[in-house]
Amino acid sequence: MTIARRRSYGVKGAPYAFLVPATILFALFFALPIGYAVWLSFRKVRVSGLGLGSGARKEVWAGVENYTDAFTDSELLDGALRVLGYGCIVVPVMLGLALLFALMLDSDKVRLAPFTRLAIFLPYAIPGVVAALLWGFLYLPDVSPFYFVLEKLGMPQPDLLDGGPLYLALSNIAVWGGTGFNMIVIYTSLQAIPAEVYEAAKLDGATPTQIALRIKIPMVAPSLVLTFFFSIIATLQVFNEPTTLKPLTNSVSTTWSPLMKVYRDAFGTGDIYLAAAEAVIIAFATLVLSFGFLRAANRRTRRDASHGGAR
Repeated sequence: MTIARRRSYGVKGAPYAFLVPATILFALFFALPIGYAVWLSFRKVRVSGLGLGSGARKEVWAGVENYTDAFTDSELLDGALRVLGYGCIVVPVMLGLALLFALMLDSDKVRLAPFTRLAIFLPYAIPGVVAALLWGFLYLPDVSPFYFVLEKLGMPQPDLLDGGPLYLALSNIAVWGGTGFNMIVIYTSLQAIPAEVYEAAKLDGATPTQIALRIKIPMVAPSLVLTFFFSIIATLQVFNEPTTLKPLTNSVSTTWSPLMKVYRDAFGTGDIYLAAAEAVIIAFATLVLSFGFLRAANRRTRRDASHGGAR
């Protein structure tokens, strides 16, 4: 009886034993840094006297002072508005192209599908900093082959690193690098649709366009929700592209995006307490937006499912 009980306990405890390494890594590299950032966001340094000598600079409790400073900081708000405009360009264009490419690759008439699929996905494999640097030099009038061709053709040469076109330049880098990943996610969902569904639609006289609009897109809606969710998070955390292009133009400030503002405050001005508060605000905003979107999407999915069952 004792041996049987030990075996039973061993079998029941095996899953928890496998979870121990992942739990330890999660606590060390995810939970603890988040907790430390939250703790720092409620602290500040109090300087007494001239700030010289031991004990002149003391870390004390600040309450919500750092959060108040962050919410009233116009640079953080301006960065959030810039990222909002950037996201309004990137997300719909990137997901639209990903869906279009996935539908094209899923067509029976497509040729060289493996090569085309790899060619579309390949930009995603290039590190973001490298991609931004390559595109940055393509945007520079002095070294870009595109400006050379435009000059020879006598056509206008727009400055893509200044003013409004800067949003298009940054968005192009993100779309070029992220479309392939989203396309693979959607294409995988298309491949999972049973062939009998297409055959039944063809027997009913549906055209390829009608099949794409009325069957394929509705059935891959969960994948579209997933890619949209990932795209929102990536947009709110944009950092690599503007930081890499900053040395190439004066139009990108050190606070162009909220994360750049956090980096400037933490490592430029040395105010890690304000930077921690800003990072917590950004993380909370990301969580709220993501949770709100997923909840709305799940609610609509359940409503559509109930309507379908009623029919």
